[in-house]
Amino acid sequence: MSAITVGNRAITCHSVAMAWQGEAPAPSVPAPRVGDEAELLAAAREGDAQAAHRLGKLYAQYGDRAAAKLWWERAARLGNVDSAYNLGVWHEQHGTLEEAVTWYEAAASTGDAEAATNLATILLEQRGDVAAARVWYESAALAGSRTAARRLALLCEEEGEQAAAREWHRQAAAGGDVASAHDLGFLAYSAGDDEETVRWWECGARGGHADSAYCMGLYLHASRDPEGAEAYYRLAAKNEHPGAASRLGGVALSRGDLRAARAWFEQAAGAGRVEDQRMAGFVCVELGDTSAASHWFGRAAAGGDAESAFNYGLLLIAEYGDLAGGQHWFRQAARAGHHAAAVELGGLLSVAGRHGEAQAWLSDPPPPAWGRPTEPELTARAELAAAATGRGGGVALDVADLAEVLGTWDVVTRPLHDHTDVIGWLVRRSGVHASAVEHLASVRGTLLRPGSAPWPSPGELQHVLATARDLRRRLGVR
Repeated sequence: MSAITVGNRAITCHSVAMAWQGEAPAPSVPAPRVGDEAELLAAAREGDAQAAHRLGKLYAQYGDRAAAKLWWERAARLGNVDSAYNLGVWHEQHGTLEEAVTWYEAAASTGDAEAATNLATILLEQRGDVAAARVWYESAALAGSRTAARRLALLCEEEGEQAAAREWHRQAAAGGDVASAHDLGFLAYSAGDDEETVRWWECGARGGHADSAYCMGLYLHASRDPEGAEAYYRLAAKNEHPGAASRLGGVALSRGDLRAARAWFEQAAGAGRVEDQRMAGFVCVELGDTSAASHWFGRAAAGGDAESAFNYGLLLIAEYGDLAGGQHWFRQAARAGHHAAAVELGGLLSVAGRHGEAQAWLSDPPPPAWGRPTEPELTARAELAAAATGRGGGVALDVADLAEVLGTWDVVTRPLHDHTDVIGWLVRRSGVHASAVEHLASVRGTLLRPGSAPWPSPGELQHVLATARDLRRRLGVR
């Protein structure tokens, strides 16, 4: 039987003899060694709290948990804080949480930060007592626990106390917690504080936090610094970040380096990212590797991607003469709302003599979906907004929907040279109501300038998405 684990406490434990009675802490004592048992046993029986504590540790090393518990109980009742902590761990591991709370509280009340952290975690996760948990997390954080500071910061975020959350995240990050540095970057980004955003995401990236490196890349890309962004994407990709691999695939593709693009897209696709499975398929088609293209289009199509299903159908027919397979995947894509797939399916059904079904698809195909490539700077903003809204259990906005909103505004206003009255110009050209265009412009502004207004809600996004599609339809933009 293995020895009892007592968290991350140092092997040489500090003891506080009779601390519950207010006496001064005793100096640290050495860890017990095999062969010390007789001496420790004699001292412990005479009421030596440190000896009883060390004896408990010795029995734990032997794997005798019951004996360890017995001597820790004796030491704890004599005032040894480390024994009280160990008993808390012992009972927590054995599922006797009421006893664990009792012993953790005894140790935490003396100022022991780890005991306070463990106590707060049980109160929060097992009892749902947020108020009591916050008291003990704060006690531990003030005593220097970065774990407690982070948990407290997250609780403050959940309660909407953003200023307090940032302060506790700062304490955790200053203690080396890169996850809190990453969170600070998001809090700063959502508040429109560019300097703090860069500071904390750079801090997280230097600490090996792949998401921080990736977000820093997105931030630089959104700020029109593609070279700086690429450096951070590569840093994140070293830690197997699929989003970074996807972005690097796009960079390679823009340079015409199909082989590098394939390698990066396949790395991202291997992580299950449907959009990158589709892109890997496209690149493999360009490289003439139809077998690999079929593999990636097939995987993405099976994952529900309509564009991939459509292209898989085209590939099956063009390369393998598989009309039945092509018809199957065209139907899957058409049912998902893919316009071109519905038209192709109607054509195949007509050739097969199934004119009634063919006419149904040809007479009322789904409207063409947004298929224009959006500028990388805008998709970077979309990804950051989606990630920001999805933090802390929030509902993440859809990246594709955000990119469509930003891309639509970009394309419908491109002919305009003087943007002093862009809303009026769009209203006059399209006939869309001014309030709808103003709402679209407002949400776009929030996405491009975080902190200028609250993030849009999912319902609000769907409303402006409908306006964007109406604008494109009225202006003849495909």
